[in-house]
Parts: sequence; structure tokens; C-alpha cells
Amino acid sequence: MKTWKKIVAAAGAAGLALGLAACGGGDSAGGDTKLIVGASPDPHAKILRYVADNLAEKQGIELEVKEYTDYVQPNEALNSGDLDANYYQTVPYFDDQTAKNNWQFDHGKGIHLEPLGIYSEKLKDIKDLKDGAKIGIINDPTNQARALNLLADNGLIKLPKDEKQQKVSVIAKSKEYNPRGFELPEVEGPQLVRALADVDIAVINGNFAQLGGKEPSDALILESTENNPSLNILVWKKDSEKVEAIKKLDSLLHSPEVKAFIEKTWPNKAVLPGF
Repeated sequence: MKTWKKIVAAAGAAGLALGLAACGGGDSAGGDTKLIVGASPDPHAKILRYVADNLAEKQGIELEVKEYTDYVQPNEALNSGDLDANYYQTVPYFDDQTAKNNWQFDHGKGIHLEPLGIYSEKLKDIKDLKDGAKIGIINDPTNQARALNLLADNGLIKLPKDEKQQKVSVIAKSKEYNPRGFELPEVEGPQLVRALADVDIAVINGNFAQLGGKEPSDALILESTENNPSLNILVWKKDSEKVEAIKKLDSLLHSPEVKAFIEKTWPNKAVLPGF
């Protein structure tokens, strides 16, 4: 009888162990919490893989990086549960998309910046820009606002107080906001470097500048990380069961090791640590 009780007890223990394993389905066999994180290939995925190879294991995290080449799928995959987090977007983009789609997401502090630059093939100093000059501006709404801010920060235009009016279509026609009478043609992001032949200057995102053969050192003016809302962030669902592990990952992304990795990997300042 005692032997039978022992067998039953052993079976019950085994069943309990299986039940606990099933409940922890998101964990790897080694006991680490597995996180699947969506990211743009460069620099986001590179930074995450550095963390995966050098820092994550010590924090009990198994990190799988899934690459995306567009800006729509990573948030949709996060919302559907296919991802535990994503790392590819800026705060203004996050605010816009979560409001439009009613996504219940949360995010950490800024990690890095891919700085916008003001580039030219005709000028060597922004002081040489003449009234009525042509300034190429990206036609994407989120990045356009960022480009207009860079121009305003450098005294080339003024911005309406109403953020809804901070558009090229409003500013270009206004003597109040565009007192120097600049032409502001809107251009597809990937075409901005090519458009430099037809404009006096253009405000170009770092990734598009590099694709067109430009380096940050070529810019007349480069965007600063200080108080910049366009720093890239780690994003996750508010009700995620893995929020503790995700916040550990966010902490690793703000570590001295990651800062040193960014500075070493992109010495040309195409990517800047934002912390």
C-alpha cells in the first residue's frame, strides 16, 4: 500500500511539473524568459544582437530578434501577440499610431538617435543660404514635423503654436512662418539625396542619407540628442505577462556597455546614444 502511495505521489509531482512548464510556455528550457523582439535591421537589430550575445543571459533573458523592413508590421505583430516587444520607432510615431489604433502599449526612455541632417551640394555653410532658396522636405508626416523643427531650431522658419498647423503646406505660404520666402518642395524620403541637385539644401533622415552615400560629417547641421523626442524606444503591451523581463531588457539597452557599443560601431555619428 505504501508503495502504491509513493507511485501516486510521484505521478502527481510529475503532473505538477508538467503543468508548471506549460504555464511558463514563454520560457526557454534553461529557465530564462524568452523575448521575441521586432526591430529594423540597422541599427536596431544590431544593437539587440549585441545585447543577446553579451548581456541578456546574465539577466535571465533569452532574446530572439525578428527583423522588419517596414514601419507597420512591428506594431501590428506586437498587438497580436506575435512579438513581446519592438524596437524601431520614435516617441512621436508611437503617440500617433497608438492614438489612431487604440493600442494599449507602453514604452521606455529614448535609447538612440539616427540624426537628421541638413545637406547641400551647393553650399558649404548654412549662412550662405539666400532668401527664396529651395529646401527639400520629406513628405512623410511624422518625419516632416521633425524636419520642420530642425529648420526652426536653426532660425530658418517659424512654427505655428498649433501643432496641427505645423505643416509644409501652411508654412510655405505664410510670411509670418516663412519670412525669408523659402520654397519647400516635398520629396519622398529615399529620393532626397538625389534631389540635392535640384534644391539648395535638404533635410534628410540619417538612413536615407547613408543609402545615398552621405555621411553625418557631410551635413551642414546635424540634429542633437538633447531633449529630442525622436529618440528610438523599446515598446511593449501594457498587459504583457513578461513585463519584468522586458523592463530588464530596456535597462540593458540603456547600459554603459550598449552606449560604448554604439559609439564604437558608428564612429561617424550616424547613430548616437541618447542616454
